[in-house]
Amino acid sequence: MAAITIHNLPDEAHRALKARAAANGRSAEAEIRAILTESVLPPDRIKAGSAMVELFRPYGGVDLDIERDRTPPRAVDFD
Repeated sequence: MAAITIHNLPDEAHRALKARAAANGRSAEAEIRAILTESVLPPDRIKAGSAMVELFRPYGGVDLDIERDRTPPRAVDFD
């Protein structure tokens, strides 16, 4: 998981963030994670799998018989 540092956050924003976190029963760090996640991954986004289901629904759907390849990976030979 990635880590970020935010420099030069205004004191007013920091106080508001801590107040918002307390109102939501979270730590400031957890509140920041929630804000960032909600802003870049909105809950109403369309996911690829859901889009494909909707695309093929009028045709009765599609059954894909896909089996995962369990072959062990091979080491890369740079010689």
